[in-house]
Amino acid sequence: MKYSLALVAALASSTAMAGNVTKVKVFDHTEIVTQSIPVTETRCQEVQVPIYQQSQGATGGEALLGAILGGLALGTATDSDKGAAIGAIGGAIIANESAKSSKVTGYKTERHCGDVTVYQNTSVEVYSHSTIRFYIDGKRYVVPFKK
Repeated sequence: MKYSLALVAALASSTAMAGNVTKVKVFDHTEIVTQSIPVTETRCQEVQVPIYQQSQGATGGEALLGAILGGLALGTATDSDKGAAIGAIGGAIIANESAKSSKVTGYKTERHCGDVTVYQNTSVEVYSHSTIRFYIDGKRYVVPFKK
């Protein structure tokens, strides 16, 4: 089907010498092609976002409890007053640091938007091929070719 226009012209002219060529017509043929075209759309959605409350540290009671537990644990492990003192300080520090955490106190609804690429299908008519039609001594010939 891939004949050049020059080949078709040569065929027609060489056959023309052999007989009477009449009714020569060239037809272009098309086809419908579906194309996907990218389109950017903004899409939004409602999301639940946590609300955090930052605590400042341990209360006096929490620090005291940490000191007592730390002192008992390290004092018992080392069997000395120095160990108990270090354990008390460490227990108070650990209690204070562990109390410095963010806690979720509730949720709020926020609208989050973003760009999304979607594809839209479109039908387009495009060139497919051509044919030349002619008669030689009353006999019909059809030759397909591409421009």
